Amino acid sequence: MAYRILIIDDDTELLTMLKKFFEIRRYEVMTAVNGMEGLKKAGLQPDIILLDVNMPLVDGIEVCRRIRDKVACPILFLTARAEEQDRVNGLLSGGDDYILKPFSLKELDARITAHLKREERRGDKTAFCFQGEVSIDYKAKTVQIHTDYLELTRLEYEIIEFLSMNPGIVFDKERIYEKVCGYDAEGDSRVITELIRRIRKKMQKYTGTEYIETVWGMGYRWKK
Repeated sequence: MAYRILIIDDDTELLTMLKKFFEIRRYEVMTAVNGMEGLKKAGLQPDIILLDVNMPLVDGIEVCRRIRDKVACPILFLTARAEEQDRVNGLLSGGDDYILKPFSLKELDARITAHLKREERRGDKTAFCFQGEVSIDYKAKTVQIHTDYLELTRLEYEIIEFLSMNPGIVFDKERIYEKVCGYDAEGDSRVITELIRRIRKKMQKYTGTEYIETVWGMGYRWKK
């Protein structure tokens, strides 16, 4: 069965080129030339979304925010913005990865393949994690404390999943980023710092236990 990819970009020449490329790669390709059209087509169950950041009316960051809680598939930003804070903002809005323009089709294809393979592996998970007050359902991708479910972004959940499946092991910020996003983490450690701060704040509403521990000068680990 062919993967379904949604490409949202106001650059029609790039859109046409990417459509031809992925059709050759036997993807089912859907396209949108602006954010509003992209919002409509995001409900057609794509397996992965390529999303341009700089678009008129509704930019890619806002599109991502609106669809993130409704669409489970990976969202990869296509952006010409090279500043670190722009990349951080994109990931914190719910994106899973970013690709700087101009990019090579080989790199783009490799990143998409990595994300899709990781989704397949996650789909095979049936295990649970019960620790103290916390229950993690790796199949449903939910985190429960007592009777309350945490409202988590995709990356927040992925950090909890990765650390909780490796309790007691210390991972630096770059390693965590690489595992949850699937690619080179250079320059993005701030994203992990902010995401873990948010996770802790959400968990503190329901428990006084700090499940993600800071190991100063080294990184983070899940409490054993």
